[in-house]
Amino acid sequence: MDNIAGKKSGLTWAVHISVAALVLLWIFPTLGLLVSSFRTTDQIRSSGWWAALFPAVQNEVFRTADPGEFRVERDGVFVVEGNLYVVAGRADTDGDVAAVVQAWGTSSRAIGAYAPGETADLGDGETMTVEANGDYVWTGSDDQLSGRGQRVFVTAESPPEFTFDNYQTVLFDPGNREGMAKAFFNTLTVTIPATIIPILIAAFAAYALAWMEFPGRALLVAGVVALLVVPLQLALIPLLTLHNDIGIGKGYLGVWLAHTGFGLPLAIYLLRNYMVGLPREIIECAKVDGATDFQIFVKIILPLSFPALASFAIFQFLWTWNDLLVAMVFLIDSSGETTVMTRQIVELLGTRGGDWEILATSAFVSIAVPLVVFFAMQRYLVRGLLAGSVK
Repeated sequence: MDNIAGKKSGLTWAVHISVAALVLLWIFPTLGLLVSSFRTTDQIRSSGWWAALFPAVQNEVFRTADPGEFRVERDGVFVVEGNLYVVAGRADTDGDVAAVVQAWGTSSRAIGAYAPGETADLGDGETMTVEANGDYVWTGSDDQLSGRGQRVFVTAESPPEFTFDNYQTVLFDPGNREGMAKAFFNTLTVTIPATIIPILIAAFAAYALAWMEFPGRALLVAGVVALLVVPLQLALIPLLTLHNDIGIGKGYLGVWLAHTGFGLPLAIYLLRNYMVGLPREIIECAKVDGATDFQIFVKIILPLSFPALASFAIFQFLWTWNDLLVAMVFLIDSSGETTVMTRQIVELLGTRGGDWEILATSAFVSIAVPLVVFFAMQRYLVRGLLAGSVK
């Protein structure tokens, strides 16, 4: 009696835990990209994204103002005054400084030698004092206060800081060669036709294989199934050679047809299985009423097959949007006019590997559209994947 159908399994809790773990494994990296895309470079380097709402302790190096321009003489002693953060260009005025200095020093070997407000003896009467808000006073003789400004190592606590500048740089900065606005629209130019074209072709083919009688239909179905296991990489070079011979290589038309060819086997297989499961009586009644195959396909089959069409559209859109290999083979352009987002991110990894805020923003922009598409159409996904499983 333990195996009676419909009885609740004793391992249901394990299934729930596994599903929750998979969901968390997917959510955490996505949330990390989102949070990091709004953080500054210093914040990202000093702490992880999970600490974004808490103050961060950072070790930084500053230089005081150049003595030759800013020093003044007081009672026979030359003095240079200012604020470390204002000199570094991080704040416009002393009042804009939000960081709190916890320790400071003038040597890389002792970056925390002094507390805020303490005076450091630099030798021969030369001294320096740094306050908690970054204000400093550097005193010395005429010979000592010359050349470049004094280097100061600071350990400071900075409040959480978020900015939209990363998105401004990535999407809208016309002078930034790493801007992804053009790559974003190039990806849409590739993805939308590469999703619609195979759906149109596969829908006609699936209807023919499901409901039209003609010689060799079983062989065609077997051929479609066989094409599902053909590796994409196996056909890249022959297909590129064919495209170059007929003059459609290195352009949008070539990459559209490539994605169409690679996506058709699954599309036809998925849609045929769904259409075969539709009630035969509906089609027979339509034929008795004098409807042609085209009328049956357009007015009956397509509306009833919308879950399967939406299911494949989700898969094809995600595959095409995230594709790098096909784009690099069939969309070659040295000028960068047709560069897609996946390739642009690869270039960012090479040229801006240390700018984590730019990389995080670019990556989140890249996944934002697929997320919207998936959540908008995910209710049709399961219905389409279960097509033909039951009568």
